[in-house]
Amino acid sequence: MFSKDKKSERLAPEQREQFEYAHARIKQKKRLMQHFIIFLVGSVLLIIINPVLGIGEDFFITNWFVWVILIWVFLFLIHFFNVFIMNTFMGKEWEANQLEKLKKLQEERISELKKQAIQEITEAEVKAAKDADRKKDIQP
Repeated sequence: MFSKDKKSERLAPEQREQFEYAHARIKQKKRLMQHFIIFLVGSVLLIIINPVLGIGEDFFITNWFVWVILIWVFLFLIHFFNVFIMNTFMGKEWEANQLEKLKKLQEERISELKKQAIQEITEAEVKAAKDADRKKDIQP
């Protein structure tokens, strides 16, 4: 009435899932790029701080900034590995397969429990019937 004509097209669940997955991947890649930029700026600052300003000359390691940068490179490589390599191996298809396996295991366990329950119920009924027959035999 007061607003413009809005088309309310609903996305199919599959399309919505694809959209959410694409959004999550974009967010992962964006954070990786942010990590890389912060790494570059931080490394330059560490290189400037140590030799130029003389901060850190009292430390027991003379070129401590090199070790800090190497550790940071290692952490960045782990982040890169998680975003690009692990996502390939353990992506949506892997998650779907794992979900199906877990569902199948749960269904098998539920069917086993149902069989056990039915067996216990039938055993209890047989026992109750035998007890009833014994009571009938005892009473004249």
